[in-house]
Amino acid sequence: MAYRVGVVGAAGYAGAELVRLLLAHPDFELVAVTSNADAGQPLSAVYPAFAGVTGLAFTAHDDPALATCDAVFLAVPHTAALAVVPGLLAAGVTVIDLSADYRLSDPAVYEAWYNAPHTSPELLRTRAFGLPELFSEGIAAAAARRRAGEAVLVACAGCYPTATSLGAAPALRMGWCRDDAPIVVDAVSGVTGAGKGANARTHFCSADENLEAYGVCRHRHTPEIEQILDAEGRVVFTPHLAPLKRGLLSTVTLQLADDARSLSDAEAVEAYRAFFAGRDFVRVLDAGQMPRTASVVGTCACQLGLAVDARVGVLVVTSAIDNLCKGAAGQAVQCANIVFGLEERRGLPLVAMPV
Repeated sequence: MAYRVGVVGAAGYAGAELVRLLLAHPDFELVAVTSNADAGQPLSAVYPAFAGVTGLAFTAHDDPALATCDAVFLAVPHTAALAVVPGLLAAGVTVIDLSADYRLSDPAVYEAWYNAPHTSPELLRTRAFGLPELFSEGIAAAAARRRAGEAVLVACAGCYPTATSLGAAPALRMGWCRDDAPIVVDAVSGVTGAGKGANARTHFCSADENLEAYGVCRHRHTPEIEQILDAEGRVVFTPHLAPLKRGLLSTVTLQLADDARSLSDAEAVEAYRAFFAGRDFVRVLDAGQMPRTASVVGTCACQLGLAVDARVGVLVVTSAIDNLCKGAAGQAVQCANIVFGLEERRGLPLVAMPV
């Protein structure tokens, strides 16, 4: 029997991607999609791609059907999840949260970067962090608690932190890097990463034929990257907006320790492949190859390319993901699969559109 699920914030880009994945999922039955702005409208009226596929209509965020679900996915802005997560958990509903509200382990860090009080910090002690390739034990523990009858909370990693951390974490965990050096991250994202609400930067006339940096030295994903990498105060993060609908490319430059400066590209690739062994969504490319965002669109895959610059003693890792899939909705479904005891890849496309 399928698990009943709902999506809160289904009219946004990440929410719509969740709907796409869940409608095709063999073990999840999508029974509620909410949007206060679109309540009463058919899903297909807002996103014609769903015409002929589903008769679901948007309901308001307070839809009582959510409390009858086995799991609810939250595709909402920060602070919005704070208002609904405790109630859903109290009703026995497992929550897969795509927002930033429960990602940061220290509520004081959240409050400093998001300029909002954290109203349920006690949940940070029990939430699982949703980046399966790097935090599998926490998600497995959440799955065990759910099997025992407890509603659990998974806080999914953000898009920039996902791409960046999958690229940088292996080298750091294997001890290749100087522990006193900055971790330099230059990342580029498509416009959907900014959400559905248009602004001056994301308006077509501003974004088309344009590439620009934003949030330099103050982007809110900085402390999340540092938390994942256990590198507080070391990440120099510069995000860029590109005229793409979807796709994210993160290039990380890591200073190598003296005993790792002799690494070759081939040795780095071999070590990364061993690190991610059994993780089908992470594909480490051959030495000399670099990833492309077009090669991962619509999938939960992450492509990694590695290059060692022995001349200056750095490892450069480039990571490509689909910001809406591995960076948001796909990762949420991946986490839900694990929590509900399903095969991790269940219902997730493995191959991107080749053209």
